[in-house]
Amino acid sequence: MKEELFSGIVGHQQALQLLTATLNTNRLAPAYLFAGPEGVGRSLVALRFIEGIFTKQISNKQVGDFGLTADLGLRRRLELSNHPDLLLVEPTYSDKGVLIPVSKAKADGLQKKALPQLRLEQIREVARFLARSPLEAPRSVVLLEGAERMAEAAANALLKTLEEPGQGLLILLTAAPEKLLSTILSRCMRIPFRPLPPAELAQVMEIDADSTELLALAAGSPGALLEWRSRWQELPEFLITALAELPANPLAALRLASEICEQLDVEQQIWLLGLWQRRLWQQKSDPSPLKRLELLRKHLQGNVQPRLAWEVALLNLCA
Repeated sequence: MKEELFSGIVGHQQALQLLTATLNTNRLAPAYLFAGPEGVGRSLVALRFIEGIFTKQISNKQVGDFGLTADLGLRRRLELSNHPDLLLVEPTYSDKGVLIPVSKAKADGLQKKALPQLRLEQIREVARFLARSPLEAPRSVVLLEGAERMAEAAANALLKTLEEPGQGLLILLTAAPEKLLSTILSRCMRIPFRPLPPAELAQVMEIDADSTELLALAAGSPGALLEWRSRWQELPEFLITALAELPANPLAALRLASEICEQLDVEQQIWLLGLWQRRLWQQKSDPSPLKRLELLRKHLQGNVQPRLAWEVALLNLCA
């Protein structure tokens, strides 16, 4: 018996039904926006959707609930980004003039001094890719991860591509659609993804050994749970102790800011804020420090100098 195209995917029934109807009717939109939290399975579903597009499948009610069969050889090629008609674009770090994708940064030992971005030169590559004729598949497809991380120039360039997509197709993945231009949102068919409820999360991965705190922080996202596990192991022990309360005086605030910036890169610092906010809320249920830490998050995401941002925030909190 042939395997179903979307087999093994837990949850996201609304998204799967929308995509299945699209494949069955062969009425593809020029662009799709897969919107939902990080780590809930957007990339996995996107690759299966592309698999369906590339195999030009038609409805077959005798195969599974959705009537679409898999091509496991093609699936493997897509997972390895080894198909000439698929372009995978992800945010990059700039290191000495070289763009390093997020997926390769850790293996390369990159010192992350800023958050990754989707850059103008990457969007120009998207336009060139979609302008050419496909080599094997019915059409060329671009999978754009972290769409909310586009710089302004990149967003404007992408808008021009969406206005004249040709025969190509774009799939944008985003955890923050509100950060995208309204004109980009209006040109994409939105496919919603939501956090998995506890029962479905338990289907995806073993969670019995995880602490209640990590499960709460994962917020229904298998990928987030893996990320939180990894980040927790990276966190120096003294910082876990320091998070028990706010700094007691200005000297302690400046010392803590120094230690955080010396020990953690920007992404780790943003992760740390989520943990600290949750602990403060459990202790005091006071929204004031949470709001100040949320402002600090925006500053770190906005490429404000981290040491200065932490010093000002922690001095405010201990005042």
